[in-house]
Amino acid sequence: MWDWFIGFLAQVLAGIAGLVGDWGMAVIILTLLVRLALTPLTIRSTKSSARMQVLQPQLQAIQERYADDPERQAEEMRKFYSENSFNPLGGCLPVLLQMPIFFALFNVLRNHIPEGASFYNIINPLSESASEVVASGDMAKAAVFIVLVVLFGVLTFIPMILNNTTSADIDQRRMTYGMGGMTSLMMMWFGWSVPAGVLLYYNVSSLWGVIQQLFITNRVRESALKEAKEKAANMPIEVDVVRRERAKRPRKKS
Repeated sequence: MWDWFIGFLAQVLAGIAGLVGDWGMAVIILTLLVRLALTPLTIRSTKSSARMQVLQPQLQAIQERYADDPERQAEEMRKFYSENSFNPLGGCLPVLLQMPIFFALFNVLRNHIPEGASFYNIINPLSESASEVVASGDMAKAAVFIVLVVLFGVLTFIPMILNNTTSADIDQRRMTYGMGGMTSLMMMWFGWSVPAGVLLYYNVSSLWGVIQQLFITNRVRESALKEAKEKAANMPIEVDVVRRERAKRPRKKS
């Protein structure tokens, strides 16, 4: 199945490259097509997350009131998610669906593209990593690869900042920035040995995500929050709060 997917991706990439005449541009077009296809799912998960933000007090009430009965708590939470059309993994789906493409593209660029395939000879070749180009001693050529690696880290950090702008907790912000910085460094370390074409895919995808969040996702979230608050105010959700009674302990006979 995995080999089939790699072969399919290689054929798609070769077909696009044949149309546009450049393998790097083919990677960019593939990235845009993938992100465009995932946009409806991203918007849907954003709306769902906004609704759950409003309904968070009810969810916490379930967790607290059935804290002594984990089985009942899990049952009530499943019921709560179902009634409010919420999938806890929904927000991760756009990222998870891109991961197979990310890793398959690694194999495609290493083994299934012509030798010397580039992005208009600016990133040349797409199949080599920054570490390999730097080791060759051609620093003028390596500079472009190093920029790709740095962008790999920066474009990992920016979404984490954007997602934390609404938080009023200074300690939480500092923690997020610290974790974001560490994650960015790890990504740059990982990107150092990744083919340039894979970095090109990730960077274009991340840039799309940043632009989408600034101009689309944030507006969708605000609209969904407003709608969910109005609905919650008009139709408050009632939660069954009956606790499981604990059996009385038998007293010792004197």
